[in-house]
Amino acid sequence: MNATTGTPAATAPTAPAPTATGPDGRPARAIDWSEPFCSEGANCFRFGLDGTGRAYIGSTLAPGAYVSDSAESLRALIHAVKSGAADHLL
Repeated sequence: MNATTGTPAATAPTAPAPTATGPDGRPARAIDWSEPFCSEGANCFRFGLDGTGRAYIGSTLAPGAYVSDSAESLRALIHAVKSGAADHLL
């Protein structure tokens, strides 16, 4: 049953404008990406930093997808990969 009381309906509050979000659901950040590093074929990766000092590793095939952590953590990851710690994955 629909009833009308004669009083004007309250207007719904307006929602804030949507903001872009990253793959983790947090607000997107402006990332300063380096030139892509490409190995064989189209296997290209790029490194980036944002204004807060977070470091990023992303693929050029999926621009919105990336791994992000502190610069120190990603530096340790790269060092471990270079020393062979991930060779068993290849």
